[in-house]
This record gives sequence, structure tokens and C-alpha cells, in this order.
Amino acid sequence: MHCNLINKALTIPKRHIYFASDFHLGVPDHNSSLEREKKLVKWLNIIRSDAAEIYLMGDVFDFWFEYRTVVPKGYIRLLGTIAEITDSGIPVHVFRGNHDVWAFDYLEKEAGVILHRDPVIRKFGNKTFYLAHGDGLGPGDKGYKFLKKVFSLRFNQILFSWLHPDIGTRLGLYFSKKSRIANVAREQKPEYQMVIENEMLFVYSKDYLKQRADINFFIYGHRHVPTDHQLATDSRMVILGDWVTNFTYAVFDGEELKLVKFSD
Repeated sequence: MHCNLINKALTIPKRHIYFASDFHLGVPDHNSSLEREKKLVKWLNIIRSDAAEIYLMGDVFDFWFEYRTVVPKGYIRLLGTIAEITDSGIPVHVFRGNHDVWAFDYLEKEAGVILHRDPVIRKFGNKTFYLAHGDGLGPGDKGYKFLKKVFSLRFNQILFSWLHPDIGTRLGLYFSKKSRIANVAREQKPEYQMVIENEMLFVYSKDYLKQRADINFFIYGHRHVPTDHQLATDSRMVILGDWVTNFTYAVFDGEELKLVKFSD
């Protein structure tokens, strides 16, 4: 079930929790990526006025690898804005997605973010949230789950780091620009239609509720289709969409969670 999107940013005087995901900065080319980055920065500057916390739920970058002394070129507008927000005392949480799995400690040290590598359960007010990027959760997709383990091995990360940064980064960006996400960004149209009953995150959430019936909201990125689906009487699964074609995010005001389309 797809959500009904509100086609404007919310202006609410209370303190809010914000969630957004899948920006895939870096593809399909510099100019279009920069345009999306500026739009993201504009959104961050708007919501910082009433944000209690901000959650960026993964795949901020389409490719990211941190060498000991080198990080990928670019993204200074976003990183500078995030640093300003964290310096002002507003926590910014960043989840590692499947495209930026090689984020280590640079974003924590330089931009002040709180970096998450695994799903997190948080309580806001009287509501309990299960937060995850979403990759590798649920049944199936064994090929990707194997690759995720391979990419997560420290030995393999060290091997990649032996490549000169120009070579490693060019290699990563080359494959990024050939990816499905890059093609979607070029065409500027939604990726696919979702059949909720076949969705791995739906199956995962339903199964997880059997263990933790107190979860009110499952918040995911990864799948790119803005979705708000009722799992049980007091439990919903929200897939945040993306900032490639949808420009959607979720906001929680302490009582209600809404999925919103940003219009600048």
C-alpha cells in the first residue's frame, strides 16, 4: 500500500524527529548530484529550526570509502551543514547503507554524527521505533547477504585500502555510474512498483513483531518506494522513499508520524 504524500514541508512549532534516506550522492553525474545535494541542504536548514534529532537512514553517498588520510572528493555543502547542526546540539544519526558500508570514523570525528552499523530500537515519547537501513533483512537475497559479509571483513577493507585513492575512488564511482540507481536518476522516474506481500522488509517486520509486539514503527530506507503500511493495530512499516526521484521523508511530532514530500 503506497502512502498519500503531503506535497509541502511541515511547519510545526514543536520539537520533531526527522527521518530520510537514500540520497545516493555522486550519481549519475556531478551536476545532477550537486543539484540534489543543494536541495538536501535546503531541507536540513529548514528542519533544524524545530528538530530534536535527525536520522539519515543510509546510502547518503552512492560510493564512499575512507582511507586513513583521504576521503572521497566533494559533498562539502552537506558535510558542512551537518557539522553546523551537530555543533548546535542537535544529534544527527547516520546509518551505513549498502552503498556507504565503508564509512568508518571520519563522519563521526569531522561532522559530529552518530554512526550506526546495526538496527537500533529507540523510544520517542510513548512510541517505540525500530530503525534500520533495511539491506539484508528478511528472507532471500542470499547473494547480497554473502557479499555484505565479504565487504564487512576487515581484511578485505585493508586490501582495498592498498589501492591508491585515485584508483579506488575512480573504480567505485565507475561502478556507481553503471548501477541501477544511476539509471533511475538519469531517467528521473520511480524505480518500480512494490507488491507489499512480496516485500522482504514487510515479511521481516511481521516476523519481528512476534518477538517484540511493542514496536509501533518500523522505519526503513533501502527500497526507495515511499510506503506506509499498517502491520497491526498499533504498528506500521514506513519505507522512507529516496532523494533520487521521490524527495520524501518522515517526521514524528511526539504523537503522530507522517510521510512527507519535500517541495522547495
